[in-house]
Amino acid sequence: MNAPFKTSRVSRRAVLKGGALTVGFALAGMSPRALAQGAALAGRVLDVKEVDAFLSVNGDGTVTVFCGKVDLGQGLRVAIPQIAAEELGIGIDKIKYVEGDTALTPDQGRTSGSNGIQRGGVQIRQAAATARKALIELAAQRLNMKADDLVAADGEVRPKAGGAGIRFADLIGGRRFDLKLDPKAPLKDPASYTIVGKSLTRPDVPAKCNGSHVYMHDFTVPRMLHGRIIRPPAIGAKLTSVDESSVKDLAGVKVVRIKDFLAIAAEDEWTAVRAARALRAQWTAGSGLPAQDRLVETLRADPDSTLETLVSKGTPGGPRPQGAKTVAASYFWPMQSHASIGPSCAIADVSADAATIWTASQGTHGNRNSFARFLGLPREKVRLIYLEGSGCYGMNGHEDAAADAAILSRALGRPVRVQWSREDEHGWDPKGPPQLLDISGAIGSDGRILDWRTEMWIPRTTRGLPNIPLLAPEAAGLDDVRGLNAGLISQNGDPPYAANSVQVVVHWLKDAPLRPAPIRSPGKPANCFAVESFVDELAAAARLDPVEFRLRGLNDSRGIEVLKRTAALMKWQARPSPGADVNAAIARGRGISYVHYKHNEAYVAIGMEVAVERASGRIKVERIVCAHDCGQIINPDGVRAQVEGNILQTLSRVLMEEVKFDSSRVMNVDWSSYPILTFSETPKLEIDLIDRPTLPPLGAGEAACTPVGAALANAVFDATGVRLRSVPFTPERFKRVLAGRPA
Repeated sequence: MNAPFKTSRVSRRAVLKGGALTVGFALAGMSPRALAQGAALAGRVLDVKEVDAFLSVNGDGTVTVFCGKVDLGQGLRVAIPQIAAEELGIGIDKIKYVEGDTALTPDQGRTSGSNGIQRGGVQIRQAAATARKALIELAAQRLNMKADDLVAADGEVRPKAGGAGIRFADLIGGRRFDLKLDPKAPLKDPASYTIVGKSLTRPDVPAKCNGSHVYMHDFTVPRMLHGRIIRPPAIGAKLTSVDESSVKDLAGVKVVRIKDFLAIAAEDEWTAVRAARALRAQWTAGSGLPAQDRLVETLRADPDSTLETLVSKGTPGGPRPQGAKTVAASYFWPMQSHASIGPSCAIADVSADAATIWTASQGTHGNRNSFARFLGLPREKVRLIYLEGSGCYGMNGHEDAAADAAILSRALGRPVRVQWSREDEHGWDPKGPPQLLDISGAIGSDGRILDWRTEMWIPRTTRGLPNIPLLAPEAAGLDDVRGLNAGLISQNGDPPYAANSVQVVVHWLKDAPLRPAPIRSPGKPANCFAVESFVDELAAAARLDPVEFRLRGLNDSRGIEVLKRTAALMKWQARPSPGADVNAAIARGRGISYVHYKHNEAYVAIGMEVAVERASGRIKVERIVCAHDCGQIINPDGVRAQVEGNILQTLSRVLMEEVKFDSSRVMNVDWSSYPILTFSETPKLEIDLIDRPTLPPLGAGEAACTPVGAALANAVFDATGVRLRSVPFTPERFKRVLAGRPA
C-alpha cells in the first residue's frame, strides 16, 4: 500500500514570494513554505512540448507535477497525480501538485469540455512515460546494464531480476530532463497498474469537511482593500453623475469612476458593503430587453441571424412508403444561471508594470491575454493564479470579479479584493443561453426512422474568454477582447440512430437577451432533451417500446451496452408509452434517454422512475439509474461523484431553473425566486460504471448532464400521457400542458 497523503496549505508570505498557490500532495512533516519554495523553481520551463514543463524530480526523492488544468471540485488533484505516479513508477505519496498558475504551470488550455483527464491527464501521462524512459536509460549507463533489463518502480530504477537500484533523485534530482515529450515513449500495460483504477481519497476533502480548506473567498494578502461594484439599475444604462458626498460619513471610503464603471473600496469589508448601498448615482435608461413571454417568437424572428447547415445526409423530404407516420415538435430550453452557491470573488495586485491576480477561473492561461490587454501590460508581466472557488462549470462571475479587482487595484495602487453579493451573482453572471429546436421526422411501418430534420435557433456563444466581453472593462471603455463565436453549443442535435436522411441546420442569432456564456455541457443538455424526447415521440407514434426502438437503430456496441445495462438496472418491461397509469391521481412511469457525447466521447444512458401528482402538477423523481462508459477510469470514486453531480445539477435545471427578466434587468436574484434542488428532493441514484482500461479516458465532467432532461420528460409522458417540451418542468407548466394551454 502507498503511504497515506495529506493536504498542505501554502503560507501567505510564501505565496507573495512567488510560491505555489495550491493544495498539493506533500510528505508528512514538510512545511508549507518548503513546499511553496520547492515549486517555485527558477526559470520554469513552460513549453508543453517539454517534459520539464510538467515534471520535476526533487532532491528529496519527491516529484512535483505541474498541471495547467485546474480542480474545480472534479477530483483532478488526485486523478492527475495517480496518472503521473503510475506512469513514472513512484508512490503517489511522493507526488507534489501545482495547478493553474501561469508562472509555474504550462498552458494546457481551459479546463472545460471534460478535457481535464482526456487531454490534460493524457499529456502528463506522456511526459511521465518519456521521463521514465530517460531515467531507465540513465540508470542503464550507471549500472552498465541494458535498459530492457531494468524497471522503474517505487521511485527508483532497479534490475528486473532483483538487486540494488538507483533512486530517481540520485539520477536527476534537482536538474532538468531537457527532453521533448516523446509520443512513442512506451506506456505501461494497464494490466500492471497498481494506482490508476483505484478509488484513492481526494486530498482536499478532509480540509473541506473541517472548514480549514482555503477557498478563493478565504484568501487574503497584506494591505488589501475591499471593493464593491455598483451596477446600473438597468442593463445597458450609462452613468451620468455620482454624488460622492453620500458616503462622506464612512471613514476611508474611496470612490472610483471610470466612464460607466463605478466602484467603492474601503479598508474593511463591512464599510465597503455599507458604502456601496449608500452611494448615490444617476443612470440613463437601459437598452431594453425583449418581452420574456414572447421570447420564442423573438428568437425565430431575429433578422440578423445566419443560417448554417451542420449535417446533411440522404434526401430529406423524399418519397415515403405507405404506412409511414410523420411527427413534428418544438422544444425550448430557457436561460439559466450558474447559480454558484458562493458568489464570485477575486483579488488583484496591479502596479504600473505588473499584475498578479488570484482567481477561481477555469481558464487562467487563456484569460492572461485578455487581462494583459485591458490593463495595457505585456502578457509576461501578468500572472493569474488559480484558487478554488464555489464552482462554475462554464463561466459564471469569476472572470468578471477578477476584472473588477484588477481595474480597482490599478486605480488605487493597492491590492483589492472584490466579493460579489448574491444579487450580483444571480443578476449579473453571464447566463446559459436560450435554445429553441424544431424537429420533424417520419417513421416507417417497420419502426425505422425514414427522415429527420432539426432546426435550431441558438445565440452565438463561447466556452470562455477572450470571446465573452467582461462587464468591468466594457463599462470602463477599456480595450477588451471580444467577438463571440459558436463554440460547441450545436453538438448532438442529430440522432445517434440510423435514418435514411438527416438534416440539421442552425440559425446563429446575433445576440441573446442577456449576456450569454457556456454553462455545464454547453448546449448539449438542450439538444439531447429535444432529440431524445423526439425519439420517444417517434416510438410512441409507432407503438413501440422506447428501448427496443432505440436498439433497432443503434449500431455502436458501446452505446448498445449502456442502454441494455440501464434497462436491466430498471428491470425494464417492454411496452409502448404511455402506460396504463395515465389517469391515476398519482401516476407513475419510467423513461430512458441515451447520448454518445459529442458523437466521439463518453457513452451514457439514463433511466428515471417518476411519480406525478395530476392535481398539483408536482413531479417527484423517485429513482435514477445510469450506465456510464468514459473509457479508462482513473479514479472510480471520482468518476462516480462526477456522474452523480452531473445528474443532480441538471435535474435541478430541468425541474425548476429559469432566469426571469423584465424590460430592464434580471428579476430572480435570490434563492427564493431562483430555487435549486435540495437534499430532500434528491432521488435514489444507481450508477453503473463501465471501465475500459485499455481504451483512452474520455472524461466524465459533462456527458451525464445531457440525457437527464429527456429521460425525465419521457418518464412524465409514460406516467401521464403529457408531453413536456419546455424546461423547466414546474407544476404550473405541467398543469397548463395538461389543460391544453401553451407551455
